[in-house]
Amino acid sequence: MPTAPEVATHVPLAEPAHPAVDWGLPCSNEAESLGKATALLDAYTPGARFLGTPTRTLLGQGTHSEVPHDERPLPQRVAATLDAARADGHGAPFVVGAVPFDQTAPAALTVPGSVRTAPPLTADPLIALPADPPAAAAWDIRPVPEPEVYGAGVAAAVERMWRGEFSKVVLARTLELTTPDPLDIPAMLQRLARRDPSGYTFALPTAPGRTLLGASPELLVSRRGDRVVANPLAGSTPRSDDLAEDVRRAAALLESAKDLHEHAVVVDAVHRALAPYCTDLTVPARPTLLRTATMWHLSTTVTGTLAAPDTSALELACALHPTPAVCGTPTDTARQVITDTEPFDRGFFTGMVGWGDASGDGEWVVTIRCAEAGERSLRLYAGAGVVAASEPAAETAETGAKFRTFLSAVGAEL
Repeated sequence: MPTAPEVATHVPLAEPAHPAVDWGLPCSNEAESLGKATALLDAYTPGARFLGTPTRTLLGQGTHSEVPHDERPLPQRVAATLDAARADGHGAPFVVGAVPFDQTAPAALTVPGSVRTAPPLTADPLIALPADPPAAAAWDIRPVPEPEVYGAGVAAAVERMWRGEFSKVVLARTLELTTPDPLDIPAMLQRLARRDPSGYTFALPTAPGRTLLGASPELLVSRRGDRVVANPLAGSTPRSDDLAEDVRRAAALLESAKDLHEHAVVVDAVHRALAPYCTDLTVPARPTLLRTATMWHLSTTVTGTLAAPDTSALELACALHPTPAVCGTPTDTARQVITDTEPFDRGFFTGMVGWGDASGDGEWVVTIRCAEAGERSLRLYAGAGVVAASEPAAETAETGAKFRTFLSAVGAEL
């Protein structure tokens, strides 16, 4: 049985960057890292698999093998695919790709034919160079659902919570963007990566002619040897261009009873999900703040020691998913509310993206701040955690702020 969690006593105001694990990568000074990560970013073309994390930058090209979709649990299918790749002569195989919100739906996970790696984007001084601004485009933007319909869904959920049916649900809405010109996906990826290089930036094929791309702030779980790290985020507020107002919003978020409660529910769920797999867990007593270019988030970094060496990062991720940060609680009730309320299929939104190797190490990230791209269309997603104290107008505004990450990458405005 795991021991009782240790409690941290020192709580910093804000985390300057995303939690990272020491993956044994060689330390590099600026001269040694110059251009290495950005070269992979520059080399990305649609159909390749790009993933930038606080620990490394990956670019996979071609396909050695794909993880099949069948009745076996996903971690078993991935392990079998990696074993087959190794038996086929692949020296150090790993899978990279995306898992949908509904774990019973087909995943898009692949062992690349070739892979190039580099230190994280933040280690490359060239990442500070600005990306080219978006080219002028005639965007047609259609919200699904309309903001007032989304607000009505939030109000209905709050009413049911006051009746005691459930305690939280995450409700999402989408923007469908179309343009007469073909999309420049590599340019979008450049802008996403250079705006928030310390986060998790990805561009991954999910189907022929379809790309999932985004810049997520939230690590679901990572594993390196016996060390486990999770970084749940819940409770957020938009950033402000005015410094004084931005600081005021951050301070208010740290004292918000509504957001602190929402965050505590998620951290407790992560703690309970990881406890059976760990000999010890460290859970800070209070959250800190994590910032992105557009949002402040309440953040807690949970660390632990793995009990069994054959438990993979993906197995931990599947045990955690979906957390209350993307679904709600109780999970089954919240999932049904989502199905009844959202007039679209989430697909890969609020699923997970990442990588895992044959030893079980890996990083899996919550798929938020993302879009699915076709040849001339984008579907953007954003969600908000709804609790009994939620106000429809505030949750609608929060989702609007979350859209800004991607809207700025394509030069569109609501």
